[in-house]
Amino acid sequence: MTDNSSNDNVVSVTRVIKASPEAIFDVLADPARHPEIDGSASVQDLRGESERLALGSKFGMDMKMGPLPYRISNTVKEFDENRLIAWAHFGGHRWRYELEPTELDGEPATKVTESFDWSTCPPGVGKGIELAGYPKKHPANMEATLERLAAVVEGDGDS
Repeated sequence: MTDNSSNDNVVSVTRVIKASPEAIFDVLADPARHPEIDGSASVQDLRGESERLALGSKFGMDMKMGPLPYRISNTVKEFDENRLIAWAHFGGHRWRYELEPTELDGEPATKVTESFDWSTCPPGVGKGIELAGYPKKHPANMEATLERLAAVVEGDGDS
């Protein structure tokens, strides 16, 4: 089950996943695994070596929008091991994952909130994001991402 929310410059989707924050964070902190969990079908492959992300880490991804391939470079802007990770590229908007330990059906679980935050964009860029309709398009993709993330980590024995 997912919950969606939004405010002026952030849209978020939340899902409780039957896995530990550590197991989930391990996937999020490994950019080579991002194509595996991406629900938008735009993240294609890691460019360069796979290294565990930390605050200030830079990583590049091969992407596609429809049939058009492109490359993007990201920098980790927020980081709290097993609790929070967020990255941004030149546009300034952030993709953020917040993890909170909880229980589901009496079992250990994690409340995962994925957010698309364009409040951090330079002036003018945020308006372009809104005009392009991304705040309305992204929640469905984020729901799919959290569903794929759950499929990857639930029941893998590491939770």
